[in-house]
Amino acid sequence: MRVNASATPVVTPVAVPAARAPVLGPVAVVAGAFTLAQLLLVPPGMGLGWDETVYVSQVSPHAPPAFFSAPRARGVPLLVAPVAAWSSSTGLLRVYLAVLSGAGLYVALCAWRGLFPVRVRVVAGALFASLWVTLFYGPQAMPNYWVAVGALVCVGCFLRVRKDPGDRAALWGVGAGTALMAWMRPTDALWVTLPLFVLLVGARERRRPRLPGAMVVGLGTGAGAWVVEAYTQFGGPARRLADASRIQGGLGWNIAVDDQVRSLVGRTLCRPCTGDLPHPAIFAWWFALPVLAAIGLAVALRAGRATPTVVPLACAATAAVPYLFLIGYAAPRFLLPAYALLALPVADALLSLLRRPGGAWRPVLGAVVVLGVLGHLAVQYAVLARTVERTTAFHRDWDRIAAELRRLGVRPPCLLTGDYAIPIAYYAGCSSAHTHGNNANTTREGILRTAERVPVAALVAPGGGPPEFARAWPAHRAAGFRLYVAPTGDRARTAP
Repeated sequence: MRVNASATPVVTPVAVPAARAPVLGPVAVVAGAFTLAQLLLVPPGMGLGWDETVYVSQVSPHAPPAFFSAPRARGVPLLVAPVAAWSSSTGLLRVYLAVLSGAGLYVALCAWRGLFPVRVRVVAGALFASLWVTLFYGPQAMPNYWVAVGALVCVGCFLRVRKDPGDRAALWGVGAGTALMAWMRPTDALWVTLPLFVLLVGARERRRPRLPGAMVVGLGTGAGAWVVEAYTQFGGPARRLADASRIQGGLGWNIAVDDQVRSLVGRTLCRPCTGDLPHPAIFAWWFALPVLAAIGLAVALRAGRATPTVVPLACAATAAVPYLFLIGYAAPRFLLPAYALLALPVADALLSLLRRPGGAWRPVLGAVVVLGVLGHLAVQYAVLARTVERTTAFHRDWDRIAAELRRLGVRPPCLLTGDYAIPIAYYAGCSSAHTHGNNANTTREGILRTAERVPVAALVAPGGGPPEFARAWPAHRAAGFRLYVAPTGDRARTAP
């Protein structure tokens, strides 16, 4: 038989694997939307907060390094160094962190592939990313969001390695997630990984040492710098932990659940945490979390995948313990790792409430869930908008004070002391010093000696009084503050 070479060849369709596109696509959309929401709802020009100025000043040429107290770790300075080391633009730093936090959320959700369906991971990412506290702190130079990312990566990859010991990428993920947490907050890393180490006690795991080894190496990599600094700056790890406990008001049995509830109204630091509880609409979602988590556990048991749900629930519980029961104040950002880990079981629960096991839509219950989620999002946006507005106003006041100090001749090199000296010093490009309190790093005599060489000012917030050595210094006003500017040269010694 002759074959007609000019005939159109018959091409047999070949099945092209397309499973990865739907798996990664929706997750990428959620991460991208998270980045965009940060840029739109948390203006890049909001200015740096108190803690942010401490972290950024460690690597920025804009101002001398601020006092680095015992509870802090060096992860955030490393995180911001690629931008802060050469640019003083707060807006650029915010954009960088917003993009980076979106990428972090994407990686964290991908770490759970094969453990939860794509729809669960997408909804979980959307739930976590839409919390006002997540949106507010995602673009900030703060450690808690990154502990949450590290927790998701570590726990998800841990479960994947237990499921498939040959998954080398997941094994690296365990070490990387643990190291990220330890670089940011070493004690948080220990609390998050406590249930994982308990699981590793089994005989089977002892015969497979790579998984515990990856976690130990990750902890050591991150906490190593903290330990070295403890010996060089604080007299050893025990002394540093004691100093950190004292700064945090003394760690011990302190029920701070009500403090956390009060902080949900947008109080970024609730210390002391007094006053009435906010409107129930603001904290209703908080008390719904354990209920939905329990429903998510029931769904997982019915589906035969209990472990991927039980483990993050256990890690979320241990991550929350110190901030609910061991400190006497609250900050919403402290619970970000717990919220991130709870998001997966909660998403599983919400999706199960929308549809019956056969896939049919539940009209009544589904409508209730949708309306509840929409109301929750409205509350989150309202709290975020008020928090951003209030925070921006504070930071603008600090900027105005710094501008007035420059007008008065307090220009770098210079030194500020008194109320809010640390953040305002960063805005002014000065050093900061305190003679007492948690940030004490000098003496009265040291400040007066410095005043003989460089401009020095003592800042007094509304309702406060100047330090005794600054009472005779000329006083000025800016943004409600009184600014006591030291006389130059030997006249600084005439202060009482």
